[in-house]
Amino acid sequence: MALKYLLCVLLTYNMSLYCGSAAVHGHSIDNLERETDGSFRARDYEHYGDSGHNSEFDHEAILGSVREAEEFDKLSPDESKRRLGLLLPKMDLNGDEHIDRLELKKWILKSFINLSREEAQERLLEADEDHDGAVTWNEYLHDAFGVESEDEVGPEDTGDSGLILREEKAMWAAADANNDGKLELNEFQVFTNPEEHKEMHQFLINQTLREKDLNKDGSIDFNEYIGERGSQQDKVWLISEKDKFDNDLDLNKDGIIDLQEMHSWIIPDNEEIADEEVDHLFASADDDHDDLLSFEEILQHHDVFVGSEATDYGSDLMGEHFDDEL
Repeated sequence: MALKYLLCVLLTYNMSLYCGSAAVHGHSIDNLERETDGSFRARDYEHYGDSGHNSEFDHEAILGSVREAEEFDKLSPDESKRRLGLLLPKMDLNGDEHIDRLELKKWILKSFINLSREEAQERLLEADEDHDGAVTWNEYLHDAFGVESEDEVGPEDTGDSGLILREEKAMWAAADANNDGKLELNEFQVFTNPEEHKEMHQFLINQTLREKDLNKDGSIDFNEYIGERGSQQDKVWLISEKDKFDNDLDLNKDGIIDLQEMHSWIIPDNEEIADEEVDHLFASADDDHDDLLSFEEILQHHDVFVGSEATDYGSDLMGEHFDDEL
């Protein structure tokens, strides 16, 4: 009975916490993809979903490019193996024709950097109106907010990033390493993927505090954590979120999320993601269980690492079969 009463109080309280929202403009540079709780989406957020395992993440983690992963899906199995074989010596840092866990992790982390660069390059092309290979602040304003000058943006207006203009401008200045007023690709990569660059993390923490720290004490309690989401959910959801708050986020068990815990909560850890991917790939391909991946084992399981026309065709067949069953 006490728990039921507590949950009802929490639900009622949170319905009254948020009574307004900032205007939102179209934002073609969707650079800050967020989960519903406010944390940034990890690179592997679609690796496992309701429909099961998504092999595209594995392929991108090896190839370091969405475009190349799509290209491999169109190759014959033999050509896919041949091209994968050309990559293996580059992954094999000690030249023993085996890939150990550390070598694979280093390769995957490098792939994450390449994927980030590819994403930034695509976004830069969208915003670079004069096609000079860099994005000016005015070009960004036009692309992100649909305006020609800052005067047309209200102080509480946000783009899809959730950042208000002064926050975006501060991040822009931090990313503009050479202070020339525009962002070239390396700088734009920092700006559009701030969760992957330590020098930008404080901006993201400050944003989270602005959005959730209603009593301005520099931390987030459970009421502030669930925020306006609580008014839209049932008791089961509240219990689940309370369990997550207590056991996954509040690491020192003091009833709040402090700044250090906030960092762990909102910013994905690519090191941890790479470790999990290494475990997954070894479980899929280490046939002799010697904790090493031989070139032969990797090529035998090429569909796990890079895919081919055959694996893509197999996925299509499964989809067709599933549709037929429906």
